[in-house]
Amino acid sequence: NLDKPTSICFYFKNFDSKELFLDFIDNYNSKMGQEDEEKVIKYTDITGLLMSSVKIIIDSVSYVLIAFVSISLIVSSIMIGIITYISVLERTKEIGILRAIGASKRNISSIFNAETFIVGLFSGIMGIGITILLLIPINLIIHSFNTDITAVLPFTGGTTLVILSVILTLIGGLIPSRKAAKQDPVTALRTE
Repeated sequence: NLDKPTSICFYFKNFDSKELFLDFIDNYNSKMGQEDEEKVIKYTDITGLLMSSVKIIIDSVSYVLIAFVSISLIVSSIMIGIITYISVLERTKEIGILRAIGASKRNISSIFNAETFIVGLFSGIMGIGITILLLIPINLIIHSFNTDITAVLPFTGGTTLVILSVILTLIGGLIPSRKAAKQDPVTALRTE
């Protein structure tokens, strides 16, 4: 009924105009809430509800992905520790020779820490390189849908990932490098 409308629908060109209108309605409602409660406008922002639902879904998916990434980082750190430990076991005689010619425990530990640092650095750089290469076909697919969206890897994000890779490999290699440093040179020289 046009004489006594019960609802009015507004459709906006963009989100900025919608926000301006909602601010106007909120200001009006705050004034009318103090003067006359019957003149308060009750509204439902359908777009806002949809966007909040989408945000909740995206946040949930993000948390699941963060959990998977955390598990994979822990597993990869353990695997790096195992690989470094195997390297220590295979090179026991070399460790004995180094200790016999005067290398300190700190020198032996530094050798294995340097190896894990190099592994972490190259694996991080390789991961960033593969990501940059994969961005090319991903952007081609995205642009085939006639959108202006472009997937990029920020420089600070890539640098942070490389640093994180180095730190995790160093943490994974700490225990094997200490085990290598604590080996008795005489016992190490006798191993075959």
